[in-house]
Order: sequence, then structure tokens, then C-alpha cells
Amino acid sequence: MTLAIFGGKPVRDTYLSYGQQWIDEDDINAIVNTLQSPFITQGPKIVEFEQSIADYVGAKYAVAFANGTAALHGACFAAGIGSGDEVITTPITFAASSNCVLYCGGKPVFADIDEQTYNIDPDKIRCVITSKTRAIIPVDFTGQPVDLDKIMKIAQEHNLVVIEDSAHSLGATYMGRKVGTLAHMTMFSFHPVKHITTGEGGIITTNSKEYYEKLRLFRSHGIRSDILYRDEGPWYYEMVELGYNYRITDLQASLGLSQMQKLNKFVTKRREIANIYNQEFSKLNGVKIPYQINNTNSSWHLYILSLELEKFHVGRKEIFEALRAENIGVHVHYIPVYLHPYYQRLGYKKGLCPIAEQWYETVLTIPLFPKMTKLDIESVIKGVKKVAEYYLK
Repeated sequence: MTLAIFGGKPVRDTYLSYGQQWIDEDDINAIVNTLQSPFITQGPKIVEFEQSIADYVGAKYAVAFANGTAALHGACFAAGIGSGDEVITTPITFAASSNCVLYCGGKPVFADIDEQTYNIDPDKIRCVITSKTRAIIPVDFTGQPVDLDKIMKIAQEHNLVVIEDSAHSLGATYMGRKVGTLAHMTMFSFHPVKHITTGEGGIITTNSKEYYEKLRLFRSHGIRSDILYRDEGPWYYEMVELGYNYRITDLQASLGLSQMQKLNKFVTKRREIANIYNQEFSKLNGVKIPYQINNTNSSWHLYILSLELEKFHVGRKEIFEALRAENIGVHVHYIPVYLHPYYQRLGYKKGLCPIAEQWYETVLTIPLFPKMTKLDIESVIKGVKKVAEYYLK
């Protein structure tokens, strides 16, 4: 069968992105109702949304932010990250997971990944701890929780703060518990391709009242009106820290509240699609399906195939381009953070995390999102098989 890239007929007539939001009439009505209310920015829907997330994961507190990056920045501030402090994270993540350390004047330190799970390897974390290490930011890559038992044990031994980047894992479970209460602070993202969306948005969950209060202060310019150095009258407020305007709006929160009603359905559908992919691609020569840790249940933000490139007569780029020509919106997640030009200028060098670098050369993300139809799923399977079988040696 001739590939579309060589003039053949694509397996799909329209392009299928790797991820997409699912907005329905309930979501639209929720936003309209807020638009018609007295509050569209800082109002009651924010508190309701925060409480819905806290209740869902079982945390005492939740603080919503304008986006996930802002939430991570806030968590680093709450953890006390400052000039000269080192924070350990994974290279296989979006840049925000380490940029948040730079924002606070700290230094990201990259620990290599586990070659099976693609998550940060706890044993590699131990290898890079120094007297300057202040925190660990592990990432639940693709939706699979990191090995939190080992990471929290390391943190306890060295008096470190753990900020779990769970942008990919809302709805995932670890040892029977929902992700969101196991680390000192946990961040979830509400970007449109994530499990639920607020357009843009992020949140930190925590069981620490101290972190909760610092997070709230940080997202609102460092201004407070409840505990004052002096009180000049009912209008009075004070800026006590250098904070940011990182607040989410009532409009976003109202969408988030509506989306939360469908979260379990969304996660279930993601798992169903992943199971279909596992069944189909486990029999396909030249690719490896994702490995899942015992006692965890991924929420499947991403589905990643690893190519056994020695079995093909072309490289990953040619396979990627052939799949795009079939209208299958494959992607690559992620370029190791320290290989970006900005990090190279900071002094990070290629070869720092060899497992991550080798893994990066082989992977493809294929479409997975709850709104996919049966025909969408079948077309992805057909397209991957068509391209892989064409290029196999």
C-alpha cells in the first residue's frame, strides 16, 4: 500500500491532533451563567473550583493559578527556593518543570530517567544530591505516577521538599490513592489537551497550611489584607512579599467546575483507548508499548510508542513525517530540557542524562483523547501499522 507521503491515499481525510479538549453545552452554559453574574474575575467560583479539586484528590488545600507554570513557580516560592539552591528534576518534561527553579534564582539539576517507565529514576536522584539540594520536582510523565515511596524516602533523609509535577496525571492512582496528596505539593494543569480544561490554568494541592498561605500570597502580588502590620481602615491592605498576578478567573473556574463533573468519564475513556492500543501495538514488530508499574493506574495523558529503529530502514523523522501525511497527528514528548539552546548557554552539556537522550531519539506520541471516535481510534491503528510495516527491514 503506497504511503500518503509518496502520493497514496491517507488513512484519514482530516487531520487528527494528538490531544483535544471536549467542551459540551453544560460547559458553555456554565461560562454564560458566570458572564451574567456579578463576578467574572475574582469571585466565588474560584473557591468552589479549588474545593472540588481538593475534595477529588483528598487534599486539605488547593490554590488555583493562571496556568500550570505559574503554579510551579508558586510552589518553588512556597518551598523557599532561592539563589544558589539546587532542585532535582527530570529532563523528560516540558521546560516549565525546571524553568520554575530558574525563576526563583535556583539551579535545576537533571537526574536520568528509568528506561522502562520513562519517569525520573530515584536511584539517579541520590547520585546528584549535594549540600545545596533543596527540593525535588518529579514528573508523572504521560500520566503514570513516579515512584513516590522511594522519592519521599529520599526527601525525608535529606530534608527536601517534593513538588510533584502532575500536569499529566489528574485521576491517576498510586498504591490505591489518588495522586495529589502524596508529595508536599502537587501541581495539576488544565491546558486544553489535559484531562480537564479551564482554557489555561493550574493548581497546587497540599496538606500544609503554611504552603497554602504562601501560595495564596504569591499569586496575588504578595498582598494581603487579613494580617496587617498596621490598620488604617477597612480599605487597607499591605504588600508583604514580591508576588505576581498569577490569579485564575471566575470564568475559567466555572468551566473547570463543569469539566470536573466529567473527569471520571474522561479518564475512563483514556484508559479504554490505551488498552486498545496496547492490544494492537503489542503485536506490531518494531515498536514497544508503554510499560506500567504495578500498583499504579495511569490517567493516560499521552500514549507513547518507542521505535526499535534498528528494525527500520529509515529514522524516526521519516516515520514521523509519513504518519503526519496520513493525517495522524503524531508528536514528540519531549526534547530533553537541557538540550534547549537557553540551557546550553547556561552550561548544560549533551551527555548529561544518556538514557533520556537515547530514549528521546526513538519515541512518538500518537493521538489519545476522550473525544476520539471508534473511527478515529481505528484510523490511528491503521496508520501506524501501515507506516511501520512499509519501513520495516
